[in-house]
Amino acid sequence: MSRSRMGLAMAGAAFVGLAVLLPNTAEARFGLRGGPLGVARFAIGHVIGLSRLRQARMSVRGSRYRTAALRPQDPRGAEAGQLANRYALRAALTAGAALSGWHGGRRPQGWWRHPDGSYGWVGPVFWPLAHDDLTAAVIFGDTASISLYGYGDIYAAVFAPYAAAELAAYTAPQGRRARRIPTVETVCDASDTGGLPAERITAAVQPNELQRAALDDLGAAWSTARDTIRASCPTQAPATASERLGVMQTRLEAMIKATDIVAAPLAKFVDLLDDDQKAKLGALATDRRAAPAAGQHKDAQAAACQPDYDPRYDVQAQRQYQQLVQQQWPADTIASTLRLDDTGRARLDVLQDTTLRTMETLSACPAKPAVTPQARLAAAKARLEKMLTAVKGVGDALDDFEADLSDEQKAGFEAIGPKRGA
Repeated sequence: MSRSRMGLAMAGAAFVGLAVLLPNTAEARFGLRGGPLGVARFAIGHVIGLSRLRQARMSVRGSRYRTAALRPQDPRGAEAGQLANRYALRAALTAGAALSGWHGGRRPQGWWRHPDGSYGWVGPVFWPLAHDDLTAAVIFGDTASISLYGYGDIYAAVFAPYAAAELAAYTAPQGRRARRIPTVETVCDASDTGGLPAERITAAVQPNELQRAALDDLGAAWSTARDTIRASCPTQAPATASERLGVMQTRLEAMIKATDIVAAPLAKFVDLLDDDQKAKLGALATDRRAAPAAGQHKDAQAAACQPDYDPRYDVQAQRQYQQLVQQQWPADTIASTLRLDDTGRARLDVLQDTTLRTMETLSACPAKPAVTPQARLAAAKARLEKMLTAVKGVGDALDDFEADLSDEQKAGFEAIGPKRGA
């Protein structure tokens, strides 16, 4: 395959595929709103974003796509007209890195893909653009990316799509193919987008000397928060589901700590502003949401979150829904492969039920942004805390399930994920 054709194939990987696995037993077990219609609404909320990224294909073709996935950049852009590029570049950054180590980089998409085109797991790294997502949510009122983290990422931790050798390539590159796979350090550095957008804030509010000093303090706190998140990146590939859930827990705890670091400096700076300045600061978020390119993406996602949305009248939605519900929890495969007794099967049911419950507790529908940056920070922290609680719950259920398993049974359990993605 020529270099240009390979580049185009890699670029296409950022825009095609499913976002999460959706079990068809969910509504029966937990009564998701609307029965089958509620499940369909949940499913379509994870796939409608795919069509909104077609216009961004040209910006991530060929070598530009490959190099974008391997270097730190700011996916936000400085102007409202560049907001569509945030989603395109976000997809390029994570898809290029996530798929380069999966099945030799030959697969066009991965099932654990988010609907905005990005990936929550890039090899052993969870939430690769964590710092950027917090900045977007708090300063610009863009909560879409944060809301997409949930059940699909937890499922991907329990049933890793990567084989052990594929994960190892991210931490200890060996051989010619491995050199094309970014290291964990490179992936984590992609989340370092330069800290607080102080220049944009300064241009908007025109701070006086006292306010400028407070903004400088806030910028320093933002950098410390970024470093805190950066330090949570794994140094080695997690080999088991328990270790992968541990990676998620560490990352979420670091993000929560980051919100605590910036809380006081943020409140101090905002409190020093007069009403007109506060309105101008708030306009950064308003302008962000009103930008046509970004609005098109988020309006599509929001449509599936409306109570009156009915995917029965959307042919493409029905096809996507059928594809999603066909991929269930492999409970029967696990039970037969591991030769579980009644106790083991009961513990597996608890693990499955606990994981499925996160579909309800971690809704993929973005919440309406709060008016003030402080309130948006508190909302982001609350979401992270809710996800941390969900991850810990699944981890406890997994520990109970594996408590009496032999080493051979545990190895068999770990092998199921990569086989299902083959």
